[in-house]
Amino acid sequence: MTEEKKDNGAAMKRRILNVIVISIGLLIVFSIWSGIFNLGSQAPEIPYSEFKRFVADNKVQSVSFEGKKFTGAFREPVTIGNRQVTQFQSMLPPYDDEGLVAALDASNVDVSSAPQSEDGWFGALVMNLLFIGALVALWWFMMRRFSGQAQSQLSSFTRGHHKLYRKEQSKITFADVAGMPGAKEELEEVIEFLRDPSKFKRLGGEIPKGLLLVGPPGTGKTLLARAVAGEADVPFFSMTGSEFIEMLVGVGAARVRSLFKDAKKSEPSIIFIDEIDSIGRVRGTGLGGGHDEREQTLNQLLSEMDGFESHDEVIVIAATNRPDVLDPALLRPGRFDRKVIIDSPQLDERLAILKIHARDKPLAEDTDLEDLARSTAGLSGADLENILNEAALLAARNNQDSITNENLREATDKVLIGTERRNLLHEDEKKLVAYHETGHALMAWVLPTADPVHKVSIVPRGMALGHTHQLPERDKHIRRREELLDMLRILLAGRAAENAFLSDISSGGQNDFKIASDLARKMVCLWGMSEEIGSQYIDTAEEHPFLGRAVAVQRTVSEKTAEKIDAEVRRLLDEAEADATATLKQHDAAVHELVEALLEKESILRQEIETIMSKHKVVRRENKA
Repeated sequence: MTEEKKDNGAAMKRRILNVIVISIGLLIVFSIWSGIFNLGSQAPEIPYSEFKRFVADNKVQSVSFEGKKFTGAFREPVTIGNRQVTQFQSMLPPYDDEGLVAALDASNVDVSSAPQSEDGWFGALVMNLLFIGALVALWWFMMRRFSGQAQSQLSSFTRGHHKLYRKEQSKITFADVAGMPGAKEELEEVIEFLRDPSKFKRLGGEIPKGLLLVGPPGTGKTLLARAVAGEADVPFFSMTGSEFIEMLVGVGAARVRSLFKDAKKSEPSIIFIDEIDSIGRVRGTGLGGGHDEREQTLNQLLSEMDGFESHDEVIVIAATNRPDVLDPALLRPGRFDRKVIIDSPQLDERLAILKIHARDKPLAEDTDLEDLARSTAGLSGADLENILNEAALLAARNNQDSITNENLREATDKVLIGTERRNLLHEDEKKLVAYHETGHALMAWVLPTADPVHKVSIVPRGMALGHTHQLPERDKHIRRREELLDMLRILLAGRAAENAFLSDISSGGQNDFKIASDLARKMVCLWGMSEEIGSQYIDTAEEHPFLGRAVAVQRTVSEKTAEKIDAEVRRLLDEAEADATATLKQHDAAVHELVEALLEKESILRQEIETIMSKHKVVRRENKA
C-alpha cells in the first residue's frame, strides 16, 4: 500500500511539471510572436497621397524617415478603416517630391530620420528561423513528455491491481476461523513448507503448486485466505478474477504476467485469486471463439502456473463456488493439485462460529447459542454472523442493554425468511394461511422421520405469507426413501388442509408444489426409488458451461419411458397428498384448535403446540425403519 501511494505521488508530480513546462513554452512562443510581428499594436499603412492630405489638414504631429519607409504620429486619433489610430506608416513615392519639406514646415511637423539598415532582411530571416526552431523544439519536448507519460500509464494499466500483504498487515489468523479442520490442515501444511521447505524436500516431496478452495458462498473461503495472509511469514499477493479482465485485448494476460513476476521476485510467496471462475471457465464456449480476452487471460494463467519456467516456492490459492465450470486444464495436477472442499458448518462448528462472532456482543443470561446452532442447520458462517448482527441491531433498536433469546429468534426468522410484513393479510386470508400452516405443522408432528416442529406463524415474512419452522436434532447428509416420502407428505399437507377444511384451494402452495415436484422427480430419475423405473439414472437437465445454470434439454429417453416417469412422479405426489388429507381429517379437532391459536396469537412455539397435541392425543407414528 505504501508503494502504491508513492507511485501516485510521483505521477502527480509529473503532471504538475508537465503543466508548468507547457505554460512556459506557450509564454515564450507568444513573446517571440509579439516581438517579431508586433501583434495587436502594428500601425496601419496609408497611401502617400492620403499622408499629404493629413499634413495639409495639420493633423500630423511627427514623422520619422528610414530610407523610403517612414512612420508618424497624429496629433489626435484619426479614423482609418474601422478603427481609430494615433500612428501610421507609409512609403515615399519613386520620384522626388520637392514640396514635401515645405509642407511639413508649414504644418510644424517634427521631422526625424534614421540611417537605413542594410541587413534588416537578414535579421528578420534570423528571427523567423529562431521562431520556427523554438516551435519545433517545444513540440519535440512535449511529445517526449507525453509519450513517456502515456507509456507509464499503459504500464500501470497492464500491471494490474494486485495487493501485497505482509504478516503484520493482516489481523485474521486461524484462531479466528472456527471449524474447517481439514481445510486448515491443508493450508497449515503449505505455510509450513514455505517456512521450512527442506523438511519436505529431503524425502523427495514437493508441495502442491495450487490449492483450490471450493464451497458454497459464505462458507469462509476468503476468510481462510485472509487467515493464511496473517499466519504465513511470506509476501501474500491477492487479486480477484474479475480484476484481470478489461475491454482491451491482452490486458488480462499482461496482468497475469505482472502478478507472477512480482511473486517470483519475492519467493517464497503466495498468490490468492478469488472468484477464479471469472477467468477460468471452459474454453471454446465464449462469444469470441478461442480468441476472446478471457480465454487469453486463462491461457497465460495456465502457462504461468505450469509452463517452461518453474516456480517451486510460489503457491497459488484460488477460491470458487463453481468448480463445475472450470477448464479441465486448470484442475489437472501440476496446477491445482488439491481441491479443498469447504461445506456448510456442522452443529459443533456453527456453535464455534457463533461464539467467535459473539465475543464483542453483550449476551443476556437466557441466551442459548446451542439452541441457535441447532436451529440454523445448513446456514453458512456468513449467515450466522449476519444473525448475530441483526440481533444486536434489534436489541439496540429496543434500547436494551444486552441481546436476548427473543432477539436471536427474531433475527433468525429475518435472515431465513425475511422481514415481517404485518397487517398485510385480511381476516379471511389469515384464516386460509392458518389452515395451510397447521396442515404442515400437524403432519410434521405425526410423521416419524420429520424434524420436530419449533414454531408456526402466520405473520408474513419476505415472500412467505406464513411459515412452519422445524428444528433438526442433528445434521443429516443422507436421506432414506421413507424420509423423502414424509417430506412430500409435509409439503402437500398445506394444500390438503385447505381442501379438507375450507373446501377450496388457493395459490399459496406454489412453492410447496415446486419443491415437492422436484423432489419426486429426483426420487424417480436420479435416486432409483421407483419400482416402475428401476435403478436407472435419468438426468433430465444438463449444466451449460458458458451460461452456468441448469438448462432443460431433451435427453435420450424414449417416449414410453418419459410417460412412465411422469406417471410415477404423479403417483408419488397423489399418494402423499392423500395420506396427508386422511391424517388431517383424523385429527380435525387438533387442527381447528391450532388454527384458533394462530388466529389469536399469530405465532405459537413448540410448548403450546405440544399442549394442544397432547390434549387431542395426536401422537407420532411408528418408524418403519
